[in-house]
Amino acid sequence: KGFGAAYGTAKSGVGISIMGVLRPELVLKNVVPVVMAGIIGIYGLVVAVLLSGGRKSFLKLFFKIFDACLSESTVKQQMSLYASFIQLGAGLSVGLSGLAAGYAVGVVGDAGVRGSAQQPRLYVGMILILIFAEVL
Repeated sequence: KGFGAAYGTAKSGVGISIMGVLRPELVLKNVVPVVMAGIIGIYGLVVAVLLSGGRKSFLKLFFKIFDACLSESTVKQQMSLYASFIQLGAGLSVGLSGLAAGYAVGVVGDAGVRGSAQQPRLYVGMILILIFAEVL
């Protein structure tokens, strides 16, 4: 998820910087693509919490790992091969879809903020496309 969010933030940020030279009063209004790109990274965290919550609560697992790091012992969890592949598949699907969504948000955000600087009526269309790209 991190790569998609980072790309979307960087690409949209470039568009906002270029647009800010022409119309500096629209910079705060057009920061929406950067926020939406950042939200993409949160989906990976949600999936990690859901996957770990099926076995134990997330906080108990966090404190167990934290205590193990302090005591220099290893954390051993027994998990079947089937469950391991299920979690691997969930992580890959969330990660790759986040990469694609971040790319889409970045491209649409860059072009959208540049276009909305020249034609303000494009703003609503850009927001709708960003919403659909985020749900991708």
